[in-house]
Amino acid sequence: MADPAKGTRGVSADEVRERFVRWRRTRAKKARIPEDLWEAAVEVARRDGVNRTAKALHLDGGKLMRRLVAAGEAGEPGGKDAPAAFIEFVSSTSDIRMECVLEAESAEAGTVRIQLKAVTLREVAELGRALLGRS
Repeated sequence: MADPAKGTRGVSADEVRERFVRWRRTRAKKARIPEDLWEAAVEVARRDGVNRTAKALHLDGGKLMRRLVAAGEAGEPGGKDAPAAFIEFVSSTSDIRMECVLEAESAEAGTVRIQLKAVTLREVAELGRALLGRS
């Protein structure tokens, strides 16, 4: 009889958790997680969030996030090249230093990529206004 939890669409977190438990009981030492389990985990993460899913399935959240991003880019036409219509920076404090990359594209200038290290959100916003010619 077919296992209803084998599919990746519409699976519940509990079904996927049980699949991981069965796999972990029977796997060889240091065996890689099978692709069908990763696909199911990505589907749950897309619906329930990466942190919640990683915790529930005992997975590395960073690896799950990378797979989710890769699946989104591969599964959605134009997903990688779709321009951002609006970006909001939210922070409880404005003095936190971070690293970020700003990338802009125009027909006249082509693509401009700026990598910033140890900048605050306020500095990023000021640079964005200056690049857009707004005060």
